[in-house]
Amino acid sequence: MASSFYDNFLFCQELVIVIKIFIFDKIFYFCGKIKHMEVPIDKIFSISEFIELINIGLKSSKAKIVGEVGQVQQGPTGHVYFALKDEKGTGMLNCIMWKSKYQMYGIRLQEGMKIVANGNPEVYAPQGRLSFICDTIQLAGEGELKKQYDELKKKLEGERIFAPERKREIPKYPQKIGVISAKQGAVIHDFLNNVGKFGFDIKFIDSRVEGQEAVEDLLASIKTFRKKDIDVLVIIRGGGSMESLMAFNNELLVREVVNFPVPVIAGIGHDKDVPLVAMAADVACSTPTAVANLINESWEEALLLLERQERAILGHFEGILRHYRNIENSLKIAFQSFKNSLQNAKISLENAMEKQVSGFKTMLARVDERLKQAEKIIMLNNPERQLKLGYSIATIGGKVVKTIKDVNAGDDMNVRLKDGIIESGVKKINPNF
Repeated sequence: MASSFYDNFLFCQELVIVIKIFIFDKIFYFCGKIKHMEVPIDKIFSISEFIELINIGLKSSKAKIVGEVGQVQQGPTGHVYFALKDEKGTGMLNCIMWKSKYQMYGIRLQEGMKIVANGNPEVYAPQGRLSFICDTIQLAGEGELKKQYDELKKKLEGERIFAPERKREIPKYPQKIGVISAKQGAVIHDFLNNVGKFGFDIKFIDSRVEGQEAVEDLLASIKTFRKKDIDVLVIIRGGGSMESLMAFNNELLVREVVNFPVPVIAGIGHDKDVPLVAMAADVACSTPTAVANLINESWEEALLLLERQERAILGHFEGILRHYRNIENSLKIAFQSFKNSLQNAKISLENAMEKQVSGFKTMLARVDERLKQAEKIIMLNNPERQLKLGYSIATIGGKVVKTIKDVNAGDDMNVRLKDGIIESGVKKINPNF
């Protein structure tokens, strides 16, 4: 115990010397007010002031360290305290991980476990003790990572997290797209270059996507998108080793994806071990370009359908136009035929009328001749003509007397001569012998 304390004391002394050099050679931002300050060589600090000055320098001394976990203790507030030591050697460092960070990464620290911790050193003023404040931890070595991956995968499979029937369909025509990725690199550019010109409203959040440090960013990004009005959420990054993809094998992140209010598409490059986030997503694609093509798919199908419908409508109307052109042509032919028939009928009628008129004229001439002849006959047989020759016409009661049988003795008889009428009475009738 005493030896350990002495070793830590010596380490602190050496660290103070290093920090003194750093302080006098660099520019510090001290207490949020002093930006460019040179510390006078004769400046005398209180212990608290000096430790605060040390911690300002240590805050920027972020590092990744690998070692074997020593004794692990979890305090009443949930913070975890443990030692990290060399596998082979005497070096040891006290480490602290705050409760929220510890729960985020899903690793239950055990003595003898080999891990990589990322953070920065800090001196705890009340005890003057140096500790390494861990921001992230991850298992060291491909074998340990694979073991953790398999255990978590088995656990989530038991909960039917990856079951096909749990997954949701991507909206038919998505418009509002949420995208989580790193703004640097080819991934986001590939996605944006391949997503179609269909009026998408793309909301983008820049997030780290590499290594265990990305978990915090990814969780925060997803929680931010929960408050946004989007149709689908897209999480994309390129391929990489299992270590670089460890953030996408995080249990909290998987559960956030599963419980997200709209469908999630994951485009996370991988080799043989599919990231658990991709397995939990509603749809998993191998590349950002494949994600873009998937989002385009229904719109492209709609565009093709519209083009087919347009061609069908145009074809239908062209058919109607052809039909009516045929009718028009038929009507033109029929009209011309009718016109020709009318012309022929007119000619025939005119010819017939000419014949009829000619015949009628001939007939009239004949009738006229006959009438003239009849007139001559009538004139020749006109009783009045006979009267001029000395004949007379006798009538009784307006009737012409033709025979003695028409006359009785005592009848009044009118005798018409050429120049007048004689009224007489019948005295006696003498028949011819």
